[in-house]
Amino acid sequence: MSTPNGFPQHSRVCLTRSVEGGAVQDLQAKKAGKAAKKEARGEGAPPKIGTPISETLKLLPEELKANMKIKSITPRPPRKPRLERAASLDEKSWRKWRRFRTSQESLTDPNETSSSNGSLQEASPSPPTRGRASPCNPCCQQDSSHSSPDALEASPVGKSRGGASDLGKRASEISSAFGGLLRGKGFAGGKPRLSQIMPARPLPPMELNVASHSLRTANRIDSDCLDYRHYSQHKFGRVSSSLSDSKLQGNGTLYDNCSTDSMKSTFSVLTPIRAKDVRSRSYLEGSLLASGALMGAEELSRYFPDRNIGIFVATWNMQGQKELPVNLDDFLLPTDPDFAQDMYVIGVQEGCPDRREWEIRLQETLGPHYVLLHSAAHGVLYMSVFIRRDLIWFCSEVEYATVTTRIVSQIKTKGALGICFTFFGTSFLFITSHFTSGDSKVNERKLDYNKTIQALTLPKNVPDTNPYRSSSSDVTTRFDEVFWFGDFNFRLNKDRETVDSILNQNPDTDVSKLLVYDQLTSEMSRGSIFKGFQEADIHFRPSYKFDIGKDSYDTTSKQRTPSYTDRVVFRSRYKDDIQAVKYSSCPVIKTSDHRPVFALFRVKLRPGRDNIPLAAGQFDRDLYLIGIRRRTTRELQKRLEQKDQRSSSICSIS
Repeated sequence: MSTPNGFPQHSRVCLTRSVEGGAVQDLQAKKAGKAAKKEARGEGAPPKIGTPISETLKLLPEELKANMKIKSITPRPPRKPRLERAASLDEKSWRKWRRFRTSQESLTDPNETSSSNGSLQEASPSPPTRGRASPCNPCCQQDSSHSSPDALEASPVGKSRGGASDLGKRASEISSAFGGLLRGKGFAGGKPRLSQIMPARPLPPMELNVASHSLRTANRIDSDCLDYRHYSQHKFGRVSSSLSDSKLQGNGTLYDNCSTDSMKSTFSVLTPIRAKDVRSRSYLEGSLLASGALMGAEELSRYFPDRNIGIFVATWNMQGQKELPVNLDDFLLPTDPDFAQDMYVIGVQEGCPDRREWEIRLQETLGPHYVLLHSAAHGVLYMSVFIRRDLIWFCSEVEYATVTTRIVSQIKTKGALGICFTFFGTSFLFITSHFTSGDSKVNERKLDYNKTIQALTLPKNVPDTNPYRSSSSDVTTRFDEVFWFGDFNFRLNKDRETVDSILNQNPDTDVSKLLVYDQLTSEMSRGSIFKGFQEADIHFRPSYKFDIGKDSYDTTSKQRTPSYTDRVVFRSRYKDDIQAVKYSSCPVIKTSDHRPVFALFRVKLRPGRDNIPLAAGQFDRDLYLIGIRRRTTRELQKRLEQKDQRSSSICSIS
């Protein structure tokens, strides 16, 4: 008959003898203790099955047989070596699993994860220690004295009744528990705690970290979507705690919940939109502070956190030349400041015969980041408005009007052209003009100005943002921000010799002595023209009149006096809404007797309402495609020429 652990169970023989004397009992205890130690170290062997008890008694000395009282003994198999081998394997498995478990604690459900000791006490047996079996449940804690080798050494052999059977059961339970764990099974009553290491979706690619004043699109998340991260984690179970936030921030890489962490980055990221928000939003009606308004405060703050837009305004009298400059980069994209503007408005007087070719060249220079919002012409007066392509959704319909100041002329060379629209809640008016020429015709130029502000019928369908401050007799009062630029033809009231001497004395930027004789500055100070307008400080040389292709002023027989005929002025309904950043000319373009003049502005924006006629993203698509093709072809030709130059170069050895 066998025990549950598979060991033979011998018949119990009870022999009773009287033991006389305390010395004999001490000797018996010592010999029994030595035998138990040898048996624990594996030196001893269990009695064979079927061995008579008389043979067992022969092992003792003859003098002890007469005085010895043999108690009930159950022979034990060697347990120490087997327990040591089982504990060693389990310990290795335990340590390996524990390290893996520790690395995955951040991926477990926070509701089910507790401290490492607590979770193991509840769901798994304690790790075995070398040389002893640790308890794994309350029952084991009660019998731990029987399973410990130290306890075996301290207690007599006769008090270990049933210890082999219980210890074998516990060793079998520990082995089966760790075996199931290594096979990927969880403990009884628990859930699998190992989650996937990689996130559910690949991380977005790295991008440049550019701190730009103009490139600040989608830099803040909607306030109504601030809880999106918690919602997405709860709903979709996405895990990102295994990713190191500090490392990702240092590398400029987005998190796996990139939409909610977009405010931590410096580049543009689309924000999430819930289906219920799409259902509730209406872009036909809205208010200044409505959360769903397309032109409202939230959208404005998202694209322009400082609520300032950069605008480039330029004017150039092309003198009707067919030949266009080879490169317009120095004109449209000056190196100072470093960043491009959000809007480009270019007005031309006496434009080239091929207006479409001029617009294609502008699109080619500005590149794919900008689109032509609108262009208009009045005879040889051209105006083109380019805007960043991600801002076209916030523009109203574009309207324009023209005024002719020379009635008799068949060719409209003198007059004005105006373009207006509303961007968010701020209305803009851009006017380019060509006034009457002549050194002494100041009054005629003032008449041209007065006729323009009275006859320019704008706006038409787009509502006035502040009708209480508007005047029916002055178009410039009906808009928040007004920019007027062109060839105003105001001259310097001084002879050529005096002007040349001043220019030779101050060849760089000190032109304050020249401006004393400027007709426009004098008339504006009197309030007879451009009422309410301002002009930035002038630090460039006169833009008229040059010899074509040269840097010298007029050397013909007429000897015209150099003058500041090309100007840019501005006005605003609100004080300090327009800040002039730069005001200069472009001396490298020499295809006309005029030099282009440009100005950079920072303009404050205000939120608006959605109940206005929207442009709905309209732009000149055909012009965009042609300009981009031209730009690509030009770059390929440039690379091909550089390659041919390298391949055709000849090295001569002298």
